[in-house]
Amino acid sequence: MSRRVLLPIVFAGVAVVAVAGWLWLRGEDPRPAAFHAEPTSAFYAAIETRQNDAAPLTLQEVFTPAARSLGSLTLEATREFTECDEVLWGATAAGCTQALQATYRGGSMVGQFVIFNLGDGRAADALVAALRKDGFVRQEVAFDPAGSRAQARAMGHYVTVSWVGGPAPAQDLVTALVSLDGLGRVVQGRIVAAT
Repeated sequence: MSRRVLLPIVFAGVAVVAVAGWLWLRGEDPRPAAFHAEPTSAFYAAIETRQNDAAPLTLQEVFTPAARSLGSLTLEATREFTECDEVLWGATAAGCTQALQATYRGGSMVGQFVIFNLGDGRAADALVAALRKDGFVRQEVAFDPAGSRAQARAMGHYVTVSWVGGPAPAQDLVTALVSLDGLGRVVQGRIVAAT
């Protein structure tokens, strides 16, 4: 065989082996062991669409000084994304303009919280449904998802996702999850402002 034919065949073979190895070694994307999901409700009618609540969320609005410590969890880092799908695997957040994320750590537990700013309640419900069956948020902090717990809520045009894990008793994980989920109360202020 000539070199012109042999080199492309070798490079193609190496590429196939590299992709197959990457897929085999990366494993599956993690999902929580226990997951609860809620669609939006009439309570959030005032912020059913982003038109009624146009101002973007800020990190300072969601992760206030009071949110630096949530029970036994302490805030480690916050990030803002304009490409919401960067935070997700196996699901897409259609019409999402921002996602705010925080990671927490406390003792043997870790947690993360994400709030997505979508176009309307229908898009929020679609994301929650996708999180239930198609994909989930990317795991930002390392923990074994086998014993983890998570919750997603559509609230008008927002979706919040709280996820905790670590080698802790189930009751401690539930308490930490409730504390993280409380960060979603920021949406109540948006309801008041929109009415």
